[in-house]
Amino acid sequence: MTEDPAPAAPAPAEPTRGFTGRARAADRDPRLPPGQYDARDGWPVLSAEVTPRLAAADWTFRVDGLVTRPRTWTWDEAHALPASEYRGDIHCVTSWSKFGVRFGGVSLDAFLADTGPAPAATHVVAYSHTGYTTNLPLADVTGGKAWIVWEYDGAPLPPEHGGPARLIVPHLYFWKSAKWIAGLTLLDHDEPGFWEQNGYHHRGDPWREERYAGD
Repeated sequence: MTEDPAPAAPAPAEPTRGFTGRARAADRDPRLPPGQYDARDGWPVLSAEVTPRLAAADWTFRVDGLVTRPRTWTWDEAHALPASEYRGDIHCVTSWSKFGVRFGGVSLDAFLADTGPAPAATHVVAYSHTGYTTNLPLADVTGGKAWIVWEYDGAPLPPEHGGPARLIVPHLYFWKSAKWIAGLTLLDHDEPGFWEQNGYHHRGDPWREERYAGD
């Protein structure tokens, strides 16, 4: 005599949101800093100001402050500098990260080499054509760590993402990568910018979760 088949096990219930716990460390992409998620094909548009319509022909970039030779570059003059690109990841303080991005432009080292930072210079204030500012240690924008870029993935950088040109400092949270970049002023002290005056961390290292003052 054949035994009756055992009754089928009920399908597992959908876990209640909030009781699933954190993802196992083994399942987490090692490229993600703490508290971040993978934005995949998305690139959220976040700005402190209205997006300007700045033509490339009207764009300029200046380096001044504690430098030997202050200088302003036009669009064509900046493009005449040795081309460089960044390939890697970017991280926003609002918790998204984006992997494998490609920006084209010029290393910030090329601009600084033309202007000659003074030995006393320790920090920079990056400022935009809109008036936005952010502060950075000079060490975080030299030595192949920062770029002025005008291309994204082989195409012109869109205005909503900082075009015609923006600063990128990809090892720090992306609010440090000022859109619509207009220049850098080198200083012998730290001088907070827009978000730093409004409670954000002065440096912004994603791997240390330096999001807010006191982190």
